[in-house]
Amino acid sequence: MIFETIVVGQLGVNCFILADQETKEGVVVDPGADTERILAVIRAKGLTIRYVINTHGHFDHMGGNRRLLAETGATLMIHASDEPYLSKAASSASAYGLATENSPSPGTHLTEGQNIRFGSHEIRVIHTPGHTPGGCCLYLAAEGILLSGDTLFADSIGRTDFPGGSYDDLAASVKGKLFTLPDATKVYPGHGPMTTIAHEKAHNPYLGSK
Repeated sequence: MIFETIVVGQLGVNCFILADQETKEGVVVDPGADTERILAVIRAKGLTIRYVINTHGHFDHMGGNRRLLAETGATLMIHASDEPYLSKAASSASAYGLATENSPSPGTHLTEGQNIRFGSHEIRVIHTPGHTPGGCCLYLAAEGILLSGDTLFADSIGRTDFPGGSYDDLAASVKGKLFTLPDATKVYPGHGPMTTIAHEKAHNPYLGSK
């Protein structure tokens, strides 16, 4: 599988490009900004992007949606509970002194347990509310990879003090859904370095780990 990480935007979002090595079908996850850099990788590798997926609705994860959709013809996916954020991205960014553009509406919604296929690979959607009501993680069981968005970070968790956030919901999402995945699962967050489920179960200071 082709797996590329591009750190984009002023808030350092990890944008992921995943594609089948043979068919070149792929997905882009959280194209927060720097769309030309994302498109350069897509073109260089000859990829056909089927889906653009936002793990949640915060502006720093969706700034490249509009152009990427226009250039690739891909379908945008986000959980229904976070769809309202799409039309508020510009105003949300301006509150932090940043600029971005609002996103088009999704072509379809992410749902718990949904399977998204690209080539011979499959993503399972795990709904993990807490950082936002519609936050989702993307699990590739065969590859042992979890894209955790802003739900789980290396030695940290997503903020829950934004509107719609809930620490109780986030803790339940991580402990009840993510910590049931195999310990060896590699976790690629929306910001910062990779970690593993085993490490976070043992050491994450925000989840009562020992």
